Amino acid sequence: MSPFGPSAMPDTFRAMAFDGSRALRPVTMPRVPPGPDELLLRVHTCGVCRTDLHIVDGDIPTPVLPIVPGHEIVGTVLARGARATGFEIGERVGAAWLRSTCLHCRWCETGRENLCRDARFNGLHAHGGYATHARVDARFCVALPPSYDDIQAAPLLCAGLIGFRALRAAGEEARRVGIYGFGAAGHLVAQAAIAEGREVFAFTRAGDTDAQALAMRLGARWAGESTQPAPEPLDAALLFAPVGALVPKALGDIAPGGTVVCGGIHMSDIPAFAYRALWEERVIRSIANLTRADASGFMALAARSPFVCETETFALADANEALERLRDGRITGAAVLDCSVAP
Repeated sequence: MSPFGPSAMPDTFRAMAFDGSRALRPVTMPRVPPGPDELLLRVHTCGVCRTDLHIVDGDIPTPVLPIVPGHEIVGTVLARGARATGFEIGERVGAAWLRSTCLHCRWCETGRENLCRDARFNGLHAHGGYATHARVDARFCVALPPSYDDIQAAPLLCAGLIGFRALRAAGEEARRVGIYGFGAAGHLVAQAAIAEGREVFAFTRAGDTDAQALAMRLGARWAGESTQPAPEPLDAALLFAPVGALVPKALGDIAPGGTVVCGGIHMSDIPAFAYRALWEERVIRSIANLTRADASGFMALAARSPFVCETETFALADANEALERLRDGRITGAAVLDCSVAP
C-alpha cells in the first residue's frame, strides 16, 4: 500500500526541468487541472531511463522547452477528467513512455499503436515524472502488481516493458539469448527469459564486474565483456547498449536463422559489415516504443514471476547526479528518483 493518499489539491508543483542546457534545474510550475481523459497523479517515484539521458544530451530532438523528463511514473490518482473512468481516486497507477496516440490510424487499428505517426510521449511532448505531480492520459496508464513497492515498480514501466517487447521480437524459438548491456532493461529481461526456460548470456562494457556478478546471481549461464565472443552460438541477441558497433559483433555471435534485436530508441551509427555476416537468414530488427498490450502482458508476467529489481535510489533534487552516473555507466541495475520530497 502506498504511503501517499489523496490530499489537498496543490496550486503548484515542483519539478526538475530540462531547458536545453545539459543540467536539469529545479522549478515551480502551475498546476493544470486534468483534461477529459487525464489523471492528475501525486508522483511517488520515477525511473531514470537512458531515453531521458538521450533527451538531455540532445540525441533526441525536444519539441517543447522547458520539459520535465521522466516516463517510468508511479503515482496515486488525485483527480481525474470527466472521461477518465478506468482508475479510482487514491489508486496507484503507472504511466510509461507512450502517452497517447490517435487511436484510429492503420497502426492503431492493427495493434501497432507504438508506430502511430501522432504518438505523444511522457517526458518529451508533455511534462513527465521528474516532479511531485504529473498529468497523464488515463487510457495509456496501467495497473501495477501490488507485490512491488514504489521503488521496484518504476523500472517495470520502461526497462521492463522494452525488454519484454524485445524478447518477444526474438521469437519463442530463441532458447539461447544474449543480452548486450546489462543495465535496467537487461537485468529485468534476463529474468523474464529465464522464467520462460531460456538460457541467458550477459555481455557488459569492459570492466563492469558488478553487472557481470549481478547477471550470474540472477541465473545467467555466462557473463563477460561485450568484446568477447559468445561461448556458443546464440539464437538471439538483444541490444540495449546504444553502441552501433555491437550490431556486427552480435551478428557474429548468433547462429543461422538468429535475430539481432536493437532495443534502444537511439544508437550510434552501425559500421559497415560484410554481407556474409547477415547471410543464412540472420535478421536485424529494431524495437520502437511499446503498446498497451505490452504493458498488460508484462505486468501479468511480473505478478506471477516476481522479478528482482536491482535499484539505486536518488532524491528528486539529485536527478542530475543520477543522469551523470547513468551516462558514465556507474549504475548497477536501474536508477529511481524518490519524488516524495520536492527539490
